[in-house]
Amino acid sequence: MFYKDLDVYKKSIDFVVDIYKTTESFPESEKFGLISQLRRAAVSLPSNLAEGSGRNGRKELINFLHLARGSLFEIGTQLEISHRLGFVSQENYAKLEERRATIQRMMNALISSLRKKGENND
Repeated sequence: MFYKDLDVYKKSIDFVVDIYKTTESFPESEKFGLISQLRRAAVSLPSNLAEGSGRNGRKELINFLHLARGSLFEIGTQLEISHRLGFVSQENYAKLEERRATIQRMMNALISSLRKKGENND
């Protein structure tokens, strides 16, 4: 499996760009707070997918997908905080949350598919 061909990878890259653009308007006081946290968590999505794909076997890939999925939950929390603090508009929050949820569903489906393949090969 070449990770760059996966739709979940492509959507994750687009999501990173969305997060970077969104955090550009955050207050300077959040440079080492929410800006850094959101960007780091977002970058970890496609990075973990890529690293897992380069490892030895399906089980390691699944482990890295779990790490990426954990980052999605982290991003969800950080976006909610950013929205409540007034750093993210309701419209942008809804858009980002929908994209985050879509990527989460795609990761869940990929994990399930990889697990089923493993069960069929054992």
